[in-house]
Amino acid sequence: MSQFDSLSEELQDRVAKIRALTIDVDGVLTDGRIIYDQDGHNYQSFDIHDGYGIKAIQRLGIEIAIISGRASQAVQRRASELGIENVYQASADKTVALNDFCTRKCLSTEQVAHIGDDVPDICLFEIVGVAVCVPNGTEIARRSADFVTAKSGGEGAVREVCDLLLEANTR
Repeated sequence: MSQFDSLSEELQDRVAKIRALTIDVDGVLTDGRIIYDQDGHNYQSFDIHDGYGIKAIQRLGIEIAIISGRASQAVQRRASELGIENVYQASADKTVALNDFCTRKCLSTEQVAHIGDDVPDICLFEIVGVAVCVPNGTEIARRSADFVTAKSGGEGAVREVCDLLLEANTR
């Protein structure tokens, strides 16, 4: 049984309507750890498979945005490598970023899936079409989501969601 087939019929219908994916960074695109060197520079690592999944759904016309509560040059660089033009960093209120993205792309929030992991993502979980949490997310975020990935943030969780969207869009 495929991952898509394992979803409830109602959730399958909502996934099939998704035209955009918004992604948190810390704990989702990364494993949530930040490494500082002696000069104060910080480092993050990104899963290469997540990047491939993002490129694959972009080819289908699915829009991508990064919405992060923290700002990082590494995030901007990774977004640039992946051709993600919609990058919202240091977003104290993620709904403002989501609404701007939806307005610019002529989308309703119901056409958006969001992947998050913590309390700041719950406001988006409440208004998007499909709310996804990673298993390494907080308990309250996991309970608030429609779907919890099998893979953790920074270890292929985004790819898992991209594969789900690919399957939904190629049926």
